[in-house]
Amino acid sequence: MKVAVAQTSPGIDPAVNFETISTYTAQAAAAGARLIVFPEEAMLLADDAIKPRFPELLSEIWPKFEALLADLAREHGVTVIAGGYEPNGSALPYNTILAVSSEGSELARYHKVHTYDAFAYQESAYVTRGSLLPPIIEVDGLRVGIANCYDVRFPELFRSFADRGVDIISLSAAWVSGKGKEQHWSVLTQARAIENVSWFLAAGTVGDDSVGLSRVIDPLGVVVAESNAHDESLLIADIDAVRLARARQMLPALDNRRIVLEYAIS
Repeated sequence: MKVAVAQTSPGIDPAVNFETISTYTAQAAAAGARLIVFPEEAMLLADDAIKPRFPELLSEIWPKFEALLADLAREHGVTVIAGGYEPNGSALPYNTILAVSSEGSELARYHKVHTYDAFAYQESAYVTRGSLLPPIIEVDGLRVGIANCYDVRFPELFRSFADRGVDIISLSAAWVSGKGKEQHWSVLTQARAIENVSWFLAAGTVGDDSVGLSRVIDPLGVVVAESNAHDESLLIADIDAVRLARARQMLPALDNRRIVLEYAIS
């Protein structure tokens, strides 16, 4: 199965962001991709000037975002995963990853569980945390787990994917730049692929505060496609179920485990 990973630079104008999403979705479909993953904030950048206006803005922008993804997925026959800010009746919206099928119907939505409250940043000041484990969807017979940015620092979340039979992990991110942060991104994304012996699709935002470094990683941790830290781009890669099966045969780490945890998030 061909997949696409879009690296975009969203701003505060949703019309421009929507055009970028439309362009890359069309390009991905033309290249034969069955799934395209967009970054966190693909809908709208959480700029300091925008955050106070979230309650008034998002009630209008979010429904348009939902409709856009449905229309694009249906028009191009591709499953779309993308992130935006979803109103919930409070001043603090959800940071949501939405997945839409190639028929245009909603497959899942994930409200980010781990808000980025680290390195002198506090996402929870303007986002409501989710409370449910991230969902798994199916695309062409392969099971895809959906995660969001800071989640990558919490291996137990990704182990829950393995426990639920995931084949591919999708991570939409806006990875904040800083000393050592690019190395963290590199190590953590490869580690999550290796320890769960799963394909890993990481879509990153590029901008003044975010490094892109979008990547596709195979189940043994080999980076098969990668973007730079600065430019918008579209990665196309083949996800091979046979390669996945062989990797799990060579490295049966999931079967060799001696410790099994119960996941109690509800």
